[in-house]
Amino acid sequence: MADRPRVAAIEGWYTLDETAPTLIGSRCTSCGTFFYPPPQGAFCRNPNCEGETFERVPLSRTGRIWSFTNACYPPPEPFVAPSPFVPFAIAAVELEKEKMIVLGQIVGGVGIEEMSIGLTVELVLETLYADAEVDKVTWKWKPVRGTP
Repeated sequence: MADRPRVAAIEGWYTLDETAPTLIGSRCTSCGTFFYPPPQGAFCRNPNCEGETFERVPLSRTGRIWSFTNACYPPPEPFVAPSPFVPFAIAAVELEKEKMIVLGQIVGGVGIEEMSIGLTVELVLETLYADAEVDKVTWKWKPVRGTP
């Protein structure tokens, strides 16, 4: 079977580099604060800043779990949940360089019983769902084995 085209489930939030995917964030050019996802408004979300210009920047590919939980019910639209729904783990991850928290899903097959606060994770791509023409992929966190 030929490889199917892979496209981003959410355009512009991450790269599709199979070997080193990266979250695409933004940085306020006035105060230097990082944000994810990229800004959807014209003003800095830092309440101490009046900046109005941003630059798109790649964010750290690794971080440490700050908190985690499981999703035991399907999330609301626009999220596309597989049918039948299978619970999955979610982690709040402190990015290595930016020291900001980014919430994201853990790769399939890894449950909360395998996670711990401080565990190092890396960004990977995983198919979220497929339609007749393409695989829609998203970013997820994958534990780096051998870390606390």
